[in-house]
Amino acid sequence: MLPSGERQPSRPSIYPKRSDNIEGLLFIVASQKLYACKLSKICDGFGMTRAILFFFILLCSACHPNAEKAASLAPCDIELLVLGIGQDAGAPQIGNAEDPAWSDSALRLMPTSLAVIDHKAKARLLFEATPAITEQLRLLDNASSWPNDGLGITGVFLTHAHIGHYAGLIYFGREAAGAKDIDVYVMPRFAEYLRQNGPWEQLVNLGNISLTELAHQAPIAPTPSVAVTPLKVPHRDEYSETVGFLIEANGRRVLFIPDIDSWDEWDKDYGVKLQALIETVDYAFLDATFYDDNELPGRDMSLIPHPRVAETMDRLQHLPDNKRAGVHFIHINHTNPIRYEDSSASKFVRARGFSIAREGQTLCLSD
Repeated sequence: MLPSGERQPSRPSIYPKRSDNIEGLLFIVASQKLYACKLSKICDGFGMTRAILFFFILLCSACHPNAEKAASLAPCDIELLVLGIGQDAGAPQIGNAEDPAWSDSALRLMPTSLAVIDHKAKARLLFEATPAITEQLRLLDNASSWPNDGLGITGVFLTHAHIGHYAGLIYFGREAAGAKDIDVYVMPRFAEYLRQNGPWEQLVNLGNISLTELAHQAPIAPTPSVAVTPLKVPHRDEYSETVGFLIEANGRRVLFIPDIDSWDEWDKDYGVKLQALIETVDYAFLDATFYDDNELPGRDMSLIPHPRVAETMDRLQHLPDNKRAGVHFIHINHTNPIRYEDSSASKFVRARGFSIAREGQTLCLSD
């Protein structure tokens, strides 16, 4: 199982700032992989082994006459990077003075976000624009081995208009990045909301973002090797539709459903059976806002419609080992005990064969 992520410290001085030869460039790429594995704890045993092997392959390649050719053979053309796993407000949450993350930064949670890095196309796709986007883009920069102009974002896919999923767009505006025509992919009602309401309309009018409207179950290809299909899900839709995304790359399939009211309602409203869909994907990042109905003393949890982690595990327990291991719980509320790697709840999730997403985790989406 994957270890807990920790905060990303500044890059040590052992990393060269620039290189004028292939050996230096190879060293930077290889050492970045090992650095990310070590400091973000993004690799399980296999991932660390792969990073170490990649390090030595590249260093040996640097000494070979065909080093430049070898450098082009990246070990993973398309990677998925977890940028955050928390509920919209992350952790510690505002007004919660007792949260241990105030004194231990390793326990912080940034709001849920994923990135897909297409190394071959030199493209970076962001899934959700959270209030922690500044720090999350720094984490993404550390994982990319090529220089980027501006923010280096090829496109942003948004699930819905709740604060933890789109509020980071404001940093693309004139008061911060002053970005130019960043493609933002949203459903039609969401697009209209952004065009008609401030401060978001200013981002559109000034050309900081360029809106592309999506359609339910209609795939779109932001890069030649990546396709993204929006899937409508039942959720509170005050300002927009709510969708999840099916991400496909090189035959690998990733399901991203950070917010949903009920798996049964999804089946009733849209004819999607979670169990059947999970059997068709390699990885799934599923709503884990709450662990069970005992999480909020004094509150009627039946009025807060998110599938509980315990319920989702029961629903998927019959799946083969590899499919259960591919299920990663994400969008974790600050009250949810699985936010702590060593909690009894986290250990129970892992014992049942499921996974818990961790900040900095990477998955290879290439064969």
